[in-house]
Amino acid sequence: MIIRPHLHWFRMLLAWQGSVLPRLLPRLFLIFCISIVAVAAHDHLLPISLNLNTTAPFSLIGIALAVFLGFRNNASYDRWWEARKLWGQLLNESRSLTRQVLTLPSRPMPKEDLREFFNALGALPHALRHQLRHTDPREDLAARLPQALFERVMASRYKPATLMLYLGEWVQRHAQAGAIDPMAVIAFDRNLNGLSDVIGGCERIVSTPLPFAYSVMIHRTVYFFCASLPFGLVDSIGIFTPVFAVFVAYTFMAHEAIASQIEEPFGIDDNDLALHMMSLVTEDAIRDLLGEPALALPNPEAEGYVLN
Repeated sequence: MIIRPHLHWFRMLLAWQGSVLPRLLPRLFLIFCISIVAVAAHDHLLPISLNLNTTAPFSLIGIALAVFLGFRNNASYDRWWEARKLWGQLLNESRSLTRQVLTLPSRPMPKEDLREFFNALGALPHALRHQLRHTDPREDLAARLPQALFERVMASRYKPATLMLYLGEWVQRHAQAGAIDPMAVIAFDRNLNGLSDVIGGCERIVSTPLPFAYSVMIHRTVYFFCASLPFGLVDSIGIFTPVFAVFVAYTFMAHEAIASQIEEPFGIDDNDLALHMMSLVTEDAIRDLLGEPALALPNPEAEGYVLN
C-alpha cells in the first residue's frame, strides 16, 4: 500500500508510484495506434467517420459504462473498507485482551504465563496476514512463539484459529486454577469472539470475489468503447484525436484497474492494505501496554511510502 504525506497539487500530477499508469501504458499505446489509424483512414483512405455527438451507440455505451463502472468501484471499495475495519477491530480486540490479562486476574500470574499469552496474541496478526496472502508464516511465527506452540500452529491448516484456540485454553486453564473469576471469563470470551469475527470476516472477503460476469462485461465494454472512440472523434477534432482518445481511455481504464486492485484488499498491489505494517502496529500496541520498548516501525513521512 502506498502511504504518502499530502503532495503539492503539481507533484500529484507527476506522481508515478502508487498510480495505475505504469501498467496501463501498453494499453494506452494500443489506443494511440488505433487513433493514428483512424486519422490516416479518415484523411487518406476512406472518408468514413462517426459523429460522436449525434451517434446513439456512443451515448448508450457511455451510459452502460457509467452504471457498471460505478457499481464496480463502489463494490470494490466496500470490500476494501470492510477489510480495513476488520483489521482495526483486530487492533481493538488485542488491546482489550491485553488490558484484561493485566487487570482482571484475582491474583498475580507468573511472568512466563503472561509472556505465553502475549506472544500468541502478538503472533496472531502475522498468522492471519500470511493466511490471507497465501505466504509462508514460518519465519514470523518462529520468532514469536515457543517451540511447542509453534509446532502445533504449523501443523494446523488454519493457523490464526489455532492461535485463538490457544488463547481460549489459556483463559480456561487459569479460570480452573482460580486466577480468573467467572465474570472475567465472560469478558475474555467476548473479545475472543471478536477475534473470531475478524478472522471469519477476512476469510469471507478472500473466498467471495465479485461475480466474474460483472468483471467480464465491464472489461469488454471499456475496451470496445476506447477502441471505437477515435473513429467517432476524428471527424470533429482531426489530428488531435490521439490525444483526446488516449486521455479518455486512461480515465476509463484507470477506473477499472483501480477497482481490480482494491477488490482483493489483502494482496500486495500498490493500493492494497499494508497488512505487514498493520501487524506490526498491533504487536507494538500490545508491547506499549506492557511497558516494553517500541518496535522499529517504518515512517511514511521519512521514507516517502510504505508498500507491504
